[in-house]
Amino acid sequence: MTSLRVVIVKPSKYAADGFVERFRRGFMPNSTAPYLASMTPRFVGGHPCEVETIDEYVETDRDSADRFEPGAGERTLAALVGVQSHQLHRALDVAAYARSRGALAVIGGPHPMTCDTTMLQGRGVAFALSEAETIWPAILEDALSGELAPVYGAETRWERRLDPPVLVPPTKRNLARYAVPMIGIYPARGCPYSCNFCSVIKIAGHRVRSQPLETTLASLRAAKRAGVKFVMFTSDNFNKYPEVRELLEAMIAERVELPFFAQCDAQIHRQEDLVAQMARAGCHQIFVGAESFDGETLRGAHKFHNDPARYAKIVALCRENGITSHFSNILGFPQDTERGILRHLATLCELAPDVASFYVLTPIPGTEQYDDFRRDGWITEKNLDRFDGTCVTWRHPNLSGEDLQRLLFRCYREFYRARDVASKLARLLRGRRDFRLSGALFAVFGLSAISRLAAARRVHPMAGGIARVRRDSVADYAALRQRVFGIDLAPLPASLALSKVDEETNRRAKLVIA
Repeated sequence: MTSLRVVIVKPSKYAADGFVERFRRGFMPNSTAPYLASMTPRFVGGHPCEVETIDEYVETDRDSADRFEPGAGERTLAALVGVQSHQLHRALDVAAYARSRGALAVIGGPHPMTCDTTMLQGRGVAFALSEAETIWPAILEDALSGELAPVYGAETRWERRLDPPVLVPPTKRNLARYAVPMIGIYPARGCPYSCNFCSVIKIAGHRVRSQPLETTLASLRAAKRAGVKFVMFTSDNFNKYPEVRELLEAMIAERVELPFFAQCDAQIHRQEDLVAQMARAGCHQIFVGAESFDGETLRGAHKFHNDPARYAKIVALCRENGITSHFSNILGFPQDTERGILRHLATLCELAPDVASFYVLTPIPGTEQYDDFRRDGWITEKNLDRFDGTCVTWRHPNLSGEDLQRLLFRCYREFYRARDVASKLARLLRGRRDFRLSGALFAVFGLSAISRLAAARRVHPMAGGIARVRRDSVADYAALRQRVFGIDLAPLPASLALSKVDEETNRRAKLVIA
């Protein structure tokens, strides 16, 4: 009997020196691969099916060759998941390599969902243009039969109703590949806002869709049994999740006691009772996309829901509840100057959230901002590997690429001054001590140390992990990429338009928001 082996791969990226980004210990585990593995049944059409996951960022001890080559009476499917634009070349290379070993291959994730991949299609590698729930069973059945369609999911991008299985946690061996044993859980998907630089609204849509509450709770229970110590709720606006209070109340009642990290929009300052409830349920950090302290800049980016005058209240509210605050900052909006960025840094340091991260403005392929920049001829970078939030990819009207890189690392150095970090740690240790303390200490001390070290080496602290390992490089796959896809570099893509069904879904969601 023919069996099916599914190898789910989260591809890494090629760094500036051409080597694949791999690390002995990773920071953030990929959430998509465990989800897809959990969705994969033990039998497909009555035939046995086994699944394994590979996060390339932390795979430094195993060779992939024998993991793609089918055994006797077996078909192998390599599924490249969560592929963003800066990971596209690596995904193409791994897919081509898997094909060369006799496996089938499919590529899915933000880039194929939001960017036109027509020129790469029909060359033996399939592309998934929608959420996995809508197409994964068909892909598995076709893989078992020995042939994939060129494209899946062109008709609609989003599943109307989320009903995924309970998440099966990674093995202890895979958890040990990260600095802390952590997993991501998606209680909901979708974002009601329209920030022009963000790809989330193109990937998940405007309608906020929730998975069943019991699925989230069962996933948390399974994670705790498996030895997971920290959870990321990877929904983009946790405070906009319709069942958030029900989930938190259930976590409190069950004494789940898993410290968790959640991303909330800047309107969280209005929800004091929710923040208190999050603290009781185990929240150790709230991440907020602050991005800028300039109202005009935020309005230009269509981030109308942010009010910089309220940022201080978010920090204070987090402190009152023993939660660490994490502000994300974007450097290099078109209006920015060096003086303005330094003023932003000074304001941020005075505000003193516990953690801050900084990124260079990147026109992400598939977004409204990318379309505008591409139309106006502002984009100067031709290699998609560089569209990663750390490299300068466009012609800024006021700052050179060297200026922005210098300012990026200056922000990390000055925000994480030793005396400031020591003061924050002392405050945490003086505060309430409960099961969340380990998460808070790691967030402040761990990220501070990593950020200072990375800034000194002029690499981005969120590059992927600790202790980089150089193994394979882009040169090893150049001939294969050219042979399979006929390119050295993929051209900058056009954005992929929504289908009529998806346009109508977004239109109705906006009416509800309004």
